[in-house]
Amino acid sequence: MDEIYVSTDIETDGPVPGLNSMLSFGSAAYLADKTMISTFSANPEFLPGASGDPMTMAWWEGQQDAWRASRRNTQPSEVVMPEYVRWLKGLPGPPVFVGYPAAFDFMFITYYLYRFAGESPFSFFALDIKTYAMALMRVSFHDVTKSGMPKRWFDDLPYTHVALDDAISQGALFCNMLNENLSGR
Repeated sequence: MDEIYVSTDIETDGPVPGLNSMLSFGSAAYLADKTMISTFSANPEFLPGASGDPMTMAWWEGQQDAWRASRRNTQPSEVVMPEYVRWLKGLPGPPVFVGYPAAFDFMFITYYLYRFAGESPFSFFALDIKTYAMALMRVSFHDVTKSGMPKRWFDDLPYTHVALDDAISQGALFCNMLNENLSGR
């Protein structure tokens, strides 16, 4: 079975799962050849007892469209996360979490999956696009920025801070990098 690369982006009201809430998340499932086979997105309700981080909330002041998008049709995490697990398990191969930055997105998704669904189809593994770019570009980690990556890696897709938009864009970016690496370019 082919691996399914599940590009996932999240939006939050702070840096720490549990202390802060995940406002929205989106996942785009790709085959290695960049065929997008399915998407999933949801806007969880705020976590009880969590609060917005002041610095993060100040950043959101300048992102009003994305903020409004993250608060539309909110649902309880107890509903959303089991649905997400069913979606992941319904993919036609083992899911591989892909993120930019994977450490941030993965820790929120993992926290929510285990807390509200009792499991994670991703297990304990995540693939970080920035680290992959570091290896392909042969530069140090801190020298990797999206603006410094080769333009050929990017499709004409938006980065809007709407989770699903960004998951789709980052998934295409990863697949372009993967295909270049596998072709030996």
